[in-house]
Amino acid sequence: MQKDGRVLYLTEAKKENQYFNIPIANTTVLLLGNGTSITQAAVRMLAQAGVLIGFSGGGGTPLYMANSVEHPVEWMTPQSEYRPTEYLQGWLSFWFDDSKRLEAAKQFQTARIEYLHTVWGKDKDLKTEGFSMGDSKIENALTTFEQRTEQAPKSADLLLTEAQLTKVLYKFAANNTGIQDFSRQHQSTDKANDFLNHGNYLAYGLAATTLWVLGIPHGFAVMHGKTRRGALVFDIADLIKDAIVLPWAFICAKENASEQEFRQQILQKFTDHKALDFMFEQVKNVALNVGRPSGRQDDKGSNS
Repeated sequence: MQKDGRVLYLTEAKKENQYFNIPIANTTVLLLGNGTSITQAAVRMLAQAGVLIGFSGGGGTPLYMANSVEHPVEWMTPQSEYRPTEYLQGWLSFWFDDSKRLEAAKQFQTARIEYLHTVWGKDKDLKTEGFSMGDSKIENALTTFEQRTEQAPKSADLLLTEAQLTKVLYKFAANNTGIQDFSRQHQSTDKANDFLNHGNYLAYGLAATTLWVLGIPHGFAVMHGKTRRGALVFDIADLIKDAIVLPWAFICAKENASEQEFRQQILQKFTDHKALDFMFEQVKNVALNVGRPSGRQDDKGSNS
């Protein structure tokens, strides 16, 4: 709501109401979770400050199990908008070139493994559960993945290599947590598969937010296919799924956690390991560097 020239978040209680100030001048995106309402006066002030407004699921990342992939979150953008267009322009500068699109896909795959090394290398909770980079099978699988990724002549080969690595990680996680006869099933009633689905949807929500804030349409995928409107969301979500979602899906299944407990665990780990920050860094890096001739300088001072 708008009150005294400020945008406030109001929580109503039986005994007293609490107001929290939202610093709109320093805010890029406002995500409204379950049960949130907003006044026209507040929207008007947010629009004047150039703030994106979106409706999401709880925890700031949308679950779109019941919605189409290309619309995981509904956005309202200010009518007069002067956000930088450099990321979209940079993306389109290489996207129509098959070789450069493949280069972008390889960069994402390389970043994905680096993130896995980082998270599994420093997360004490994962180490306690036996998820570390010291396992020889994991190291061999990652080495093979890196070699095949570098040599891949087309995106279909990258997808095959990705599937082979994920299969090794599933087997490692299942053995590590004592889950017998695990098989990845997207339509399933066992907890490990359910948690994998749930965690992946949370990752898709972060990826969709990253792309929308940077102004890159979800249809400009580099690996998952040019004919699927939401495919780029999958490409970006893959940056963090193996490192965070996969191990915690199995750990929480072993502990017989509830859906809500798993969700809170994943959201906390996204925060601990700065998953959203990492997505932004990687997308911006690819948008600004793939396809850019060496020595080219950014155009400054233009709103075009």
